[in-house]
Amino acid sequence: MRPINIQRELESTAQLPAESAISLVFLTVLESFQKANISYCFWKSSRSVYSVLTGESDLDLLVARKDQHRCEAILLACGLKLFPSAASRDDPAVLSFLGHDNLIGKLMHVHLHFRLVSGERLLKNYRLPWEDVIIARSIQHPAFPIRILDSASEAFLLIVRSCLELRRRDPVTWRHWASTTDKFSQDRTALARRVDDNTFKELASRLTDECLAAKLVSAFHNEKPLEDQPALRRHIEKFLAPYRMYGAIEARLRTTARAIHWVVGGLNKRSLHLPRPWSRRVPGGGIIVAIVGVDGSGKSTAVAMIHEWLGSEIDTIPMYFGTGDGRPSLLLRPFKMMLPLIVGTLKTRPKGASHGKISDQRPGLFYAAFLTIWALVVAREKRNKLVAARRGADRGLVVLTDRYPQNQTLSFNDGPLLNRVPRAPLWLRRLEASAYLLAQRLPPNLVIKLQVTPDTALLREPDMDPSVVRERIETLRHLTFETKHVVTIDAEQPLPDVIRRIKAEIWDLL
Repeated sequence: MRPINIQRELESTAQLPAESAISLVFLTVLESFQKANISYCFWKSSRSVYSVLTGESDLDLLVARKDQHRCEAILLACGLKLFPSAASRDDPAVLSFLGHDNLIGKLMHVHLHFRLVSGERLLKNYRLPWEDVIIARSIQHPAFPIRILDSASEAFLLIVRSCLELRRRDPVTWRHWASTTDKFSQDRTALARRVDDNTFKELASRLTDECLAAKLVSAFHNEKPLEDQPALRRHIEKFLAPYRMYGAIEARLRTTARAIHWVVGGLNKRSLHLPRPWSRRVPGGGIIVAIVGVDGSGKSTAVAMIHEWLGSEIDTIPMYFGTGDGRPSLLLRPFKMMLPLIVGTLKTRPKGASHGKISDQRPGLFYAAFLTIWALVVAREKRNKLVAARRGADRGLVVLTDRYPQNQTLSFNDGPLLNRVPRAPLWLRRLEASAYLLAQRLPPNLVIKLQVTPDTALLREPDMDPSVVRERIETLRHLTFETKHVVTIDAEQPLPDVIRRIKAEIWDLL
């Protein structure tokens, strides 16, 4: 086996854009495997090795059972972390490790397989009893520092997997039918140029029987698409019947249950954002990350980009605690619809407001009444979201909040509002204050403070009052949110640098 030189591999990709560079995380892992003599191989398509090593898809490694625990220790030592799947999708033979490559800004996903398993996407019901042979026949990739399948093994597994995985009754595969079948077709076309039929048939005969081996070789060269060979599928299923984890009826019931969970989880991920796990949770419990700053500091942009990055692999929900452009709850929505009408009737905004022309006058009776109702509704919504955020974190989710309630500063930076209404009864003030006291009892696990200059904030939010902007920026410097992990980031930097820093801070805490 040729030695792996990480520096050389890095230099060879140094001229590539960051998003297409080979991951240092993967290179470090592979070099450590070689030094420790770990018996492993990448057991999916060799055609996809480059895209895998650049983090475009998962690194699926088949590892000899004797090296299982040493392999896990190496991954942990290389900075990767074990992330368990939700209970309904757990497979005892497969573990998921995630690493963060700060250089290219991606999460790197390693799938450790200690047994070969295949089947429908929602239920890998078949164990393929050929791990030792497959690993023993693996070869070193000619261009990259990774062990891959030899051509005969890859062709053999490709045909077997196509029979077990290409099923329209599986909703996940059905949804991605065109791309999935096209991938299998391209893999077969690429393999056909370098597979020796005699070697292929000899291997297939060794792992199955003479009759099935001949059918496998014939199917590999058949012009019919792999998904349209039902006779071969029946033969494969019959041969592998003793290796099914569940019988036919139980398998259908489990697949149906997982399909329902998959649909509901996808809906929750895209739209509902309920604090319920659906795919992969944070080991040791989830966290609440509060991204705070004055208007125009880039909070919403940061939350959206971090959600896209982290949510691709880990159960993550965004939560908006403000009253601006974010999505309001059903409770707050009618009041937000009324607000432009009320504000539009005012020539100036009363003291304490942040946008528009502001006077030194206290709110009039009508505005004070509306502001009192508004403050109580906002406080109620914040209370509900605080409880939901903490429940989500306790269930293993990452909760990304745009803003976070606090009672260190009144009237702004998401603090209580009723102090702007001098005539508000004391019992109403106490009712509002209880929500902000709850925020003090349920602090976020990590606070990211985005600091900008007043000029930048006013450039991005020209309708804001300059004196209010300066006061809020100065006050933000002293907010602690009663939590130990508070990080201040200069948001005057280029956006990619700001996002890279936020990613690093969050990853360190997971």
